[in-house]
Amino acid sequence: MRFCSNGSVQTATQSAASDVKISDSCASRLNEIGEGKALRVLIEGGGCSGFQYKFLLDNAINDDDRIFEKEGAKVVIDSLSLEYIKGSTIDYHRELIRSSFRIINNPLAERGCSCGSSFSIKID
Repeated sequence: MRFCSNGSVQTATQSAASDVKISDSCASRLNEIGEGKALRVLIEGGGCSGFQYKFLLDNAINDDDRIFEKEGAKVVIDSLSLEYIKGSTIDYHRELIRSSFRIINNPLAERGCSCGSSFSIKID
């Protein structure tokens, strides 16, 4: 769902190629810790591969944000960041030494670092 500046609402369908999917583990973890906040996903320059994924809990919804929802859990992505991760899945992964939100199956990423927090873009 997208809130537009004129007050209308657009619904995001997760089946569209330009959208992102939310894994069951991501939705579950957001519902545990979110306290009504959305997970904001940002793409920034930097990291060891050129771009890096950033995740934070946020209450704010901006005009250029797209909102994706699953089982009551909300993910918010600004339109510029969405261009770098469209078609990806937002996941929550647990390991012995760390647990984190992550982007998986990014069709636009050429390669990523071993920690999974940075990536480079495919250039056609």
